[in-house]
Amino acid sequence: MVASGAMFDWRRPTNLGLKDGLLAPCRRTPNCVSSQADPSDRQHYIEPLKASMEDVRKAVETLPRTRIVLAHPNYLYAEFRSRLLGFVDDVEFFFDGAATQVRSASRLGRRDFGVNRARIEQLRRMLTPQRP
Repeated sequence: MVASGAMFDWRRPTNLGLKDGLLAPCRRTPNCVSSQADPSDRQHYIEPLKASMEDVRKAVETLPRTRIVLAHPNYLYAEFRSRLLGFVDDVEFFFDGAATQVRSASRLGRRDFGVNRARIEQLRRMLTPQRP
């Protein structure tokens, strides 16, 4: 059976961006991570990045199948596409003056098999200075 276009909504979410200094909360589904989630929520919480917005932007630009949609001095929004089926993940970064807050969520479906968390952890490794 082939999925019809009506089953999937490929449009960009309308809840993205900053509202009172906060990124949108994760839905209850396990395909989202956010540094602004409650730290006791082990499914959704991820630590913020300890990097400048400029460093985050440079790192994001090196990742494959990435499109930066919006870039401001303290906010970055990028779309990441999966290699096989082209599914989109919406990833936002917000520098709050102390750290870069992050939210990464699959646009469709319920599960992401840890892809959003792995992507942010990959960025964290890229942004962490290597010790000699």
